[in-house]
Amino acid sequence: MDPTTQQPAQTEAPVATPGPASASPAASTARTAQGGPPTGEAAPPGTGGTPPSTRLMWAILGLVLLADALDMIDSTVTTIAAPTVAADLGGGPGLIKWLGSSYALAMGVLLVIGGRLGDKFGQRRLFLAGMAGFTAASAVCGIAPDPALLIVARVAQGAFGALLIPQGMAIMTKTFTRDMLGKAFGMFGPLLGLASVGGPVLAGLVIDADIAGLSWRPVFLINLLLGGAGLVLALRLLPRDRDARRDTVVDGVGSGLLAAAMFGLLYGLIEGSTDGWTALPIGSVAAGLLFFAAFARRQGTAAQPLLKPSLLRNRGFSSGMLLGLVVFAATSGLVYVLSLFMQDGLHATPRTAALGLLPLTLGIIVSAGACMALIKRLGRNLIRIGLLLVLGGCGWLLALVAHSGTSLSLWGLAPAVFLTGLGMGACYGTIFDVALGDIAGDEAGSASGSLSAVQQLAAGIGSAAVTSVFFRIADTGGQGRAMTISLIVVLAVAAVCLPAVGLLPRKAPDDAPGHGAPAET
Repeated sequence: MDPTTQQPAQTEAPVATPGPASASPAASTARTAQGGPPTGEAAPPGTGGTPPSTRLMWAILGLVLLADALDMIDSTVTTIAAPTVAADLGGGPGLIKWLGSSYALAMGVLLVIGGRLGDKFGQRRLFLAGMAGFTAASAVCGIAPDPALLIVARVAQGAFGALLIPQGMAIMTKTFTRDMLGKAFGMFGPLLGLASVGGPVLAGLVIDADIAGLSWRPVFLINLLLGGAGLVLALRLLPRDRDARRDTVVDGVGSGLLAAAMFGLLYGLIEGSTDGWTALPIGSVAAGLLFFAAFARRQGTAAQPLLKPSLLRNRGFSSGMLLGLVVFAATSGLVYVLSLFMQDGLHATPRTAALGLLPLTLGIIVSAGACMALIKRLGRNLIRIGLLLVLGGCGWLLALVAHSGTSLSLWGLAPAVFLTGLGMGACYGTIFDVALGDIAGDEAGSASGSLSAVQQLAAGIGSAAVTSVFFRIADTGGQGRAMTISLIVVLAVAAVCLPAVGLLPRKAPDDAPGHGAPAET
């Protein structure tokens, strides 16, 4: 999941970059509830029988953090690595856009059912399968000889990540004592924030080091070590599955309709903005909308729907979901084009570009952390503040680029980049938490799982759509003009979103991250 929310809001650095997947502090109940009962109600902490020893609980926490860090790092590394990968394998702008979007698309679509599969087959079993598959897919990414196989492997990474991520939080929720669960939740934000910083920085350092002449490939191959260690630890540490419910129903028809809808929309947006709005992209978007309409209808007729129909009638929740989709898409796309502009326009090395994005990630971490303390008092006003800061930061960047073009230094961009990061962190840390403010208790699991999926999908859509604008303008108008137009697009989106904040609930629920539950960053 983008310093962003894959969120814990991977929140996909995005930072799907240092953006929505990375610093995406989505509602903590999201991951917790995905592992809960099919009704959507998470099991109370410490009800999984005799709790493990304190030492074992800390070890399990470390394992869960490792899994989330793997997701966060791999959702953000392509922010820096994409130009180098495309230069080596070919594939051009299309490969650059799909590198991040394919991962986020698979993660977003399958995250909705990942928790249900854990209920059905057991969280330990799904955790092991997810970690093994993620590690194997990373190996394929690292040895891929052409763009097609690399994209397929990135899809597999996202799919196995969607199986892996919900299980860790569910295991903790069922087995930890309440005291330990509170301590664990408090550690997620800072540590996953560091992971979102680490993705782009790691990519830059590894590519510049050119280990064994492998260029970008060790960015993915390093997961063999991390994933292998995770597998060994999981086999030794995780409790056996004794409460799997084989009668749990996973709505295959609904899942298929949702997957088709998201693919149609994303593919159409990418192809249309890149190659022109011919019959193929228009038809793809139209098909995506039709599949989504069928998915919505299915939720009203299925015995165990993926998304409770009452949620679609809840104005606050629906508004929060749409607002989150638009804001996360625009800002994750912004982070992607910032990286491209630094490398292609300002001629920064991958390592230097990674350091150039560091102020953005730091701004997200600082702001998201502050929001955890302020959300109870300020509620949706924090989102307004965040959007205003994004407007200020992007406006500042626009003025700098319009004045100096490609003569800018990374140091000259740093203050405006940091201000933009502060605004992004305020949005990532609050939009989805506030969206849950007036839902019923039995809707929590369905709602929060859907919001996490939207966050991942937004990272994919944003990186594809905004980079499409960037490449089309760069081909004829140069890097400076491309960055200028991209910033204008983000500014317009943020301005349109401001009045929509009033449709959200005024306050977040009592168990939002600022009230003791984890935020995903």
